[in-house]
Amino acid sequence: MTRDTVLQAQASRLVHLLFAVQLVSISAMEMSGPFWPVRLKALATSSFEFGFAAVAVYVGPMLGMMLMGARWGRIGDRTGHKLMMCRALLALALTQAALAYADNVWAILALRVIQGACAGYTAPAQAYGVTVVDPSRRARLFAYLQVSTNVGSIVGAICGGVILDHATFFWINIVAALLCAACALAVVLAVPDVRAPQTSSSSETKSAPPRTHRPPRLWQAGPIGGLLAIMGMLLASRTMTQSPFSLYVHSVFHAGNWVTGLCYALMSLGFAVSASLWARYFEKKTLPDALRKIVYIAAACAIVTIAAGTTRDVRVFATIYFLWGVLLAATTPVLMSLISHAAGSRGQGHLIGVAQSTTQFSSITGIALGGWLSQAVGLQYTYFLVSVAYAAALAVAVLVTREHHIAAQSVIASGGD
Repeated sequence: MTRDTVLQAQASRLVHLLFAVQLVSISAMEMSGPFWPVRLKALATSSFEFGFAAVAVYVGPMLGMMLMGARWGRIGDRTGHKLMMCRALLALALTQAALAYADNVWAILALRVIQGACAGYTAPAQAYGVTVVDPSRRARLFAYLQVSTNVGSIVGAICGGVILDHATFFWINIVAALLCAACALAVVLAVPDVRAPQTSSSSETKSAPPRTHRPPRLWQAGPIGGLLAIMGMLLASRTMTQSPFSLYVHSVFHAGNWVTGLCYALMSLGFAVSASLWARYFEKKTLPDALRKIVYIAAACAIVTIAAGTTRDVRVFATIYFLWGVLLAATTPVLMSLISHAAGSRGQGHLIGVAQSTTQFSSITGIALGGWLSQAVGLQYTYFLVSVAYAAALAVAVLVTREHHIAAQSVIASGGD
């Protein structure tokens, strides 16, 4: 067995371990996810307090991650991403244990914000994975870890419902805390501390001339800013349906709760079955070619959401949701891979942290925009509004693709001179 084969086997084992830890930790967090309104309804002292808390309990962790994601990533670049994974899992365990004993709405909201700010396992796991896998397999890495998130969401919601049917909400959080603590122990014992190689030696640093101008931030370099914008707009378009989804299915199709849950789960299923296939398809594509394909994917998402808003057959709607999930598997994981490749070996933790902050901001924006527009314009127009958002993302993707093409042509022309 050659040395390269041994290294690939070790990398594969570590990636599978990251997948398992992420699956368990996401499942642990999602056990309480669907049931926070039930808990808050029992604790709220007024309808206003409940209405505010029912939204803030989900937005709070996103806000915390948005504010702290890039900072944790930068620290991980210096100290190693294993330490950041342990920090995130321990933070999840401690905050879930605290939430089990919280009996005040505002205490719960504060703990959820702290949880988002101090936790966040996905970003350091992705950054760690980037350091151990071959660069050509980064698309598969991001897709594989995203699949664990989707599957964990389904498993966690089911397990949380089973626990709540036989015990109290207290035990959902206690079980989640124990699972996250076990995940932290697994990372400590089974994951080696691997550091990304430095881009320059200390002697080169000493001999380098003093800088007269501050260099651009990593996320502003090359195509990275445009890729982040595309990813953020596509994600905001997707999350516009988060708030009005169940109301839309009930009012338009007069379907039961199990049908609503099935339609929602089919999106995750479509994502899970196609993510690795999309990753293999995109991993050999050049950046210009990949950007052109992303344009087609955005256009397809716009068409699919128009179809979702037009149909009045719940079976067709469910099928569309599965197809939508298949298309979504070619968005965030692929764009994360392109962003990671564009940065090379520089500051992967910081960059992935910036990307995580972007996704959280986009999710908050999409959820808020979708909830407001469904009330202001009308619930029946929800998916047409989503298609308009996808059209805007499509326009940005076309613009970024054109700018990159022009920049590439300029480089070729200057090289020819």
